Amino acid sequence: MSLSDQQKQDKHKQRQQKVKDNVDQKIAQAQIEKGLLLVITGNGKGKSTSGFGTVARAVGHGKKCAVAQFIKGTWDNGERNLLEKLGVEFHVMATGFTWETQDKSADTAAAQQVWQQCLKLLQDETLDVILFDELTYMVSYGYIELEEVIAALEARPAMQSVIITGRGAHRRLIELADTVSEVKNIKHAFESGVKALKGVDW
Repeated sequence: MSLSDQQKQDKHKQRQQKVKDNVDQKIAQAQIEKGLLLVITGNGKGKSTSGFGTVARAVGHGKKCAVAQFIKGTWDNGERNLLEKLGVEFHVMATGFTWETQDKSADTAAAQQVWQQCLKLLQDETLDVILFDELTYMVSYGYIELEEVIAALEARPAMQSVIITGRGAHRRLIELADTVSEVKNIKHAFESGVKALKGVDW
């Protein structure tokens, strides 16, 4: 026997009420207030985009933000073009893509130069949100010491949130993080020979 429209509606309402009750309970239990550490990793496209989206959201709420970019520094950057106009501070690694320079000493020096600025950002209590774009590579390549990164993150102001993006996030960073997202690659136009599109891919 099929359910009547009213019975279907009642069942739907019951299911949705259970969902609401669960959400309300979680909201009531979430009483801790602190800055968050978010790690966005994985081999898929969209990690930096997600990080910049969070910065844009924070700026929209009147928060003070800063960005440090590793690897992509020499590219024209749509996010930077927009966010700098809105008062977001940028520090960019001068050598750009490390696989183009193939000079470890130069890349290490460039990474360290940006990292020194990052250390200052992590001590600035006026900053609400900081994005360290592609920092995971700097740790993996040994350009920046993992222990130094962890120590600086742990010592930052209590309400300061930090976003770290990049493939292969070290397990210590994942353990330290409050929220970790993995972006999985299902399909990418570039693999089919499609040229990167300005304003969409970069």
